[in-house]
Amino acid sequence: MNTKDLDKTAHFYENILALQLWRDQGDCRIYRIGNNTYIGFCQREEVNPVGVIICFITDEVDDWYQRLLAAGYHAEKTPTLNSKYNIYHCFFRDPNGYLIEIQRFLDK
Repeated sequence: MNTKDLDKTAHFYENILALQLWRDQGDCRIYRIGNNTYIGFCQREEVNPVGVIICFITDEVDDWYQRLLAAGYHAEKTPTLNSKYNIYHCFFRDPNGYLIEIQRFLDK
C-alpha cells in the first residue's frame, strides 16, 4: 500500500497498533499481521485510500477503540453491533486515509 509519509505510517502501525516490523526495505516497511500474513507500506507520491478497508479481528474491540482515541485518532464509527453480519466493530482512519475496521465476530 502506498503512503506519502512513511515515518507517520510506521509510527501508527508499530507504536499504536503494535504490529511487528518484519522487514525494513528503506522506502518500504512490511509488518507481520499473522502466520505468513503481512501488510506493507511504501513511500510514494500517489495514495488512493478509496475503497480500501484494513480489518483487524480481535476480542478487544472496546480496548482498541479507547487506545486509538487516547493516541489522538478520531473514530469514524464508535463500537457498534452490526446484526446483519453478527459482528461488533468500530472504524478509524490511518495516517494515509485508509479505513481501519476493528471487529469481533459474535458467533464464536
